[in-house]
Amino acid sequence: MSTHAARRRRRRRTTLWLRVAGLAVAGGLLFLLGIALGQALDEAPEQGTRTQVRTLRPLPLAPAQETVTVTVATADS
Repeated sequence: MSTHAARRRRRRRTTLWLRVAGLAVAGGLLFLLGIALGQALDEAPEQGTRTQVRTLRPLPLAPAQETVTVTVATADS
């Protein structure tokens, strides 16, 4: 076995290990960031909003000024 092939195999193992470790660290940081965000949202002071429900009654309508009647004639066939 040549030293070049052994060196390449060792480099693959090292880069794979570093990639796995980097992903684990990134996942842990993302998890901690999510916990921190949840704590910040949970501890935020109340905004003091209030919901008010009202029933609106319709206003009276003025009587119609004039009435229009439409008649349609059909032709007998």
